Amino acid sequence: MRILIVEDEVDLAEMLARGLRRLGYAVDAVYDGAAAWEQAEVNAYDAIILDLNLPKLDGLEVLRRVRATQQVPVLVLTSRSELNDRVRGLDLGADDYVVKPFHFEELAARIRALLRRNVNTLGPLLRCGELRFDPAARAAWLGSRRLELTKKELAILEYLMSHPGRVISEEELLEHVWDENANPFSGVVRVHIGSLRRKLGDDARSPRFIATLPGQGYRLVD
Repeated sequence: MRILIVEDEVDLAEMLARGLRRLGYAVDAVYDGAAAWEQAEVNAYDAIILDLNLPKLDGLEVLRRVRATQQVPVLVLTSRSELNDRVRGLDLGADDYVVKPFHFEELAARIRALLRRNVNTLGPLLRCGELRFDPAARAAWLGSRRLELTKKELAILEYLMSHPGRVISEEELLEHVWDENANPFSGVVRVHIGSLRRKLGDDARSPRFIATLPGQGYRLVD
């Protein structure tokens, strides 16, 4: 899952980015409202963490523009704690509102809740036959065996399991699992899909879990 952090305090933005990357998310960070709007226009994010006190373009205006064009979950993270600020942010379309200072663990839990809500999962676990994925624990099991997956493999598996039955192109996986520095011509998606298949005991010619549709992408087999 790919997250955009919009925060003018660079040290805080980088701290958040490091923490979320450790949890397996792909993260981009920008430091003003104009850059946030540019990024949101050209990239497909799964969630946005948005400060309100931003240079160049106010955070509420960024929120208004984002909400007018897309349904990406937006978590407002700000020092504005007055009731009317919270009400205005929620009325403009924020999905959650967190006041600084905050605990990172709570913020991460709120992000997981937004992502679960956005993919319409019915519970905390994603399931496909005997395959299970726990977004909170960032862990996957095949039957009773916990899978030893890298962060990127976990992120690919989570994205596929969040969109069961839908064909996911390599470009879409790049957009949601990697950040803006990913090279689209490197074959990195195919390499990670191949590694994930091996760990699942899967076979591309007769897939149990991940089917390849030539020229289209990948689909989770249920």
